[in-house]
Amino acid sequence: MGLFDWLGGRKSPAKGMQRHPVVMLRQALLAINRDTAPFIIRDGSPEGVDLVGEWKIVDARWYEIFAEAGIEKAFKVLMKFDDANGEVRALDQEWSVEWRAGVPRLSLNAEVFRGRKWEVSFESVTAFREDLSFGKVYEYYFKSSEIKKPLQAAVLNAGWAWKSVALGKL
Repeated sequence: MGLFDWLGGRKSPAKGMQRHPVVMLRQALLAINRDTAPFIIRDGSPEGVDLVGEWKIVDARWYEIFAEAGIEKAFKVLMKFDDANGEVRALDQEWSVEWRAGVPRLSLNAEVFRGRKWEVSFESVTAFREDLSFGKVYEYYFKSSEIKKPLQAAVLNAGWAWKSVALGKL
């Protein structure tokens, strides 16, 4: 990978790697989903793309953790398969999160963000617990690469290239 590939957000598969069909690529990306992950890979039809990777901020099992962590931004990766060029074109989006009575309400951030994003949110709280012991009450660590790295690995392992898009068509 050259400097211009890195600056342009392009990652290419290993030389000589056989490219899998779109159906297998899609299956590989959806196979990343697991109950213990704070993100989900889902169908992107509502957004007009092939797949979307995003934090599970509206999932009942996860929104309490996100709310307790005070997350104010939600991260999303929109993916479109470009079969002609053998690449997955990816666009990062950031959404504002407003918490009302412990329930999240998502809205598109007033700041327009389009392109590649690296974000890390973390917090650790140590305090007295109900049983009067002192220790860690909760800890969280959310980073955008937690979603993007497995996506990129699945894409490259399927023989496709990963192309981050900032300007132009997704």
